[in-house]
Amino acid sequence: MLICATCAVERDEPTPEVCPIFNDERQYVPEDGQKWLTLEGLAQEGQETLFKENEPRLVGIQTQPKVGIGQTTQLVATPEGSLLWDPVGYVDDNAVKAVLDRGPVLAIAASHPHMFGVQVEWSHRLGGVPVLVAYPDRQWVGRNDPNIEYWSGSQTIAEGLTLHQTGGHFPGSAVVHWAAGAAGRGALLSGDSVYPNPDRRSISFMRSYPNHLPLSGAVALRIAEQLGGYKFDRIYGNFNNAIASGAKAILHSSAQRHAAWARGDFDHLT
Repeated sequence: MLICATCAVERDEPTPEVCPIFNDERQYVPEDGQKWLTLEGLAQEGQETLFKENEPRLVGIQTQPKVGIGQTTQLVATPEGSLLWDPVGYVDDNAVKAVLDRGPVLAIAASHPHMFGVQVEWSHRLGGVPVLVAYPDRQWVGRNDPNIEYWSGSQTIAEGLTLHQTGGHFPGSAVVHWAAGAAGRGALLSGDSVYPNPDRRSISFMRSYPNHLPLSGAVALRIAEQLGGYKFDRIYGNFNNAIASGAKAILHSSAQRHAAWARGDFDHLT
């Protein structure tokens, strides 16, 4: 198993000449070309995982130094067990122990293929827990394994913890609704299916973030409508970027703003 140095997604050997996930219009192959990593090599270089409590029963996990995109994994716990969301591209025995010390893991899932990380490796080291992959994004799986299970639409992980497929960034892009989050007001773990912006007052809806390719206004409105039935006050993105409160209203107003700019309503300002 090798790991793409650019996206940190695991891949069966022999690997392709270029990682397909980054040889796509949503991303890019670095100017200095494709490079591959191994877990053993990263460990020898002193790679480690860091844990940060975001709120009770929600822990952010990051790699130091970052591997690939450098996302933050969210470990969200319920009385039934935990979900490992957007798994990072590195795992070792210390990380596994720290995760299991917080209780059993029910499943591993990612918001979209850029966040697959070393999901199968995490599964093996956590005892073979299911790796949930949205069926429309099955073509992007780089390491096949019996622990992978495909899903579509919505899937309940535990009481109050549900995956919901929004589409948009990828056809299978998804969020997690965590009913107990934000002190019972509800939270979304969104990856970048809907992306909390640095101003913490707005959300982006993009096909490509680094290449600045937006989704249409109709898709932004569709995503907001799809999530309208959930109760939530907080959103965590895939870099631990968060909208701490008022997130549902911000999601809907941001979709309206996105659609208005796409229609040309504000062309007089340009």
